[in-house]
Amino acid sequence: MKVLRALISVSDKRGVVELARRLQALGVEIISTGGTARALREGGVRVVDVSEVTGFPEMMDGRVKTLHPVIHGGILALRQKREHMEELERHGIKTIDLVVVNLYPFEETVGRGAGLQEAVENIDIGGPAMIRSAAKNFTDVAVVVDPEDYRWVIEELERTGCLSEDSRRRLAVKAFSHTARYDAVISSYLNRTFGVEEFPEILNLSYRRAGVLRYGENPHQRGVLYVDGTGRGIAGARCLQGKQLSFNNYLDLDAAWELLGEFDEPTAAIMKHGNPCGVASAGDLAEAYGKAHACDPVSAYGGVVGLNREVDGETAERIASTFIEAVVAPGYSREALEALAKKQNMRVVEMRDGSDGLQYRQISGGVLVQDRDSVLLTGELRFVTSRRPSGAELADLLFAWKVAKHVRSNAIVLAREKQAVGIGAGQMSRVDSAEMAIKKAGGRAMGSVMASDGFIPFPDTVERAAAAGVASIIQPGGSIRDSEVIAAAERLGLSLVLTGTRHFRH
Repeated sequence: MKVLRALISVSDKRGVVELARRLQALGVEIISTGGTARALREGGVRVVDVSEVTGFPEMMDGRVKTLHPVIHGGILALRQKREHMEELERHGIKTIDLVVVNLYPFEETVGRGAGLQEAVENIDIGGPAMIRSAAKNFTDVAVVVDPEDYRWVIEELERTGCLSEDSRRRLAVKAFSHTARYDAVISSYLNRTFGVEEFPEILNLSYRRAGVLRYGENPHQRGVLYVDGTGRGIAGARCLQGKQLSFNNYLDLDAAWELLGEFDEPTAAIMKHGNPCGVASAGDLAEAYGKAHACDPVSAYGGVVGLNREVDGETAERIASTFIEAVVAPGYSREALEALAKKQNMRVVEMRDGSDGLQYRQISGGVLVQDRDSVLLTGELRFVTSRRPSGAELADLLFAWKVAKHVRSNAIVLAREKQAVGIGAGQMSRVDSAEMAIKKAGGRAMGSVMASDGFIPFPDTVERAAAAGVASIIQPGGSIRDSEVIAAAERLGLSLVLTGTRHFRH
């Protein structure tokens, strides 16, 4: 496909003058509009205004300029179809062989908090129409929507005098992806703004590829990171140091940050395979990290550390004293960065804002959508045994309850003095999770409290906890055997607190 005429109209003007100069050197006639035409002329490029081609001026503050049969006929005509070419000749329309268009910056506009009127004016109409026309007619027309593609496109034209069919197909696919994302962002914004449907009938999710990972969960699986464009969450965090973040790093970092969101006081969390293996709160970050690491030092080896304060030098020295894959925090002091730099491969991540809104889980053939679990308790605590927890025990119960919310079900957490001392995760029976947590805690179970993310179905978990020295238990309640479980706690001298709220995590 030889390029004789090109239409260039871009919002993102990176590299467009250089592209146009090199097209002009190849003898390509260039049609352009508004600000793009102005920029090209200032760069020494000869330009034919769209209004000269259509015979109509731009109208309605630029809302109408390229929506014209002369433009779309020149793009959509099938060169091999005699009837199409005869129609072009009859109406005095010339073909357009290359369309270089990118769209009004709608996403950037709403991202900086613009009002509805400004957002609406940044909904591009003519641009998507031209892109779709050119992409539809990829057999005869090339369409370029990404400035990153300018270099290889012009080099292919300079080298061969044309663009191959494979290149045109590749560009067409990218073009339709470009307009699909654009429409998805607009749809999502207007739905949020107008409050039409919290769970819309048609769910449009749009993500942009941000990078190729070394591999997925395992070396034989491919892995890629896509981002939603908000700059929020772990996907939008800055990696200050270390090797490229892996697929599993992202999962653990995300889990750590979600857990840390439960706590106001200085808190450290150590994650391993999606579960916390150590969590603690304290008066300062260094103490919190030390207590978190002491929960399960064996499992902490090679884990991911999350901290909810700017990391100081002392905390960083402690982290650097052992093998940690990655660290995430809202910031780092100069001393902290110097200490962590001793471990060159350790990923050091600076977090911005966390995520909010809905959560998505892919299943075969579909997607499950739910509200983010942002509630700790949905009602008042119920104290159902004659022995009530002391003030210190109640503080530990609420600490353990926050941690259990972020442990894979079935989840059991033992805690003491705002330090997790034993965590049982992901077992098929609750008593097995309790056994695991008690085993991890060892002698530290004596005088601790226990949290269960779901109701305790049988007295056996209470009996096992009492035998290990647990003093108080918090759980949702709601089992048909609640009375038996409460009776067991009463008989064994434990305090039992019911939340009425469940926090399953699959």
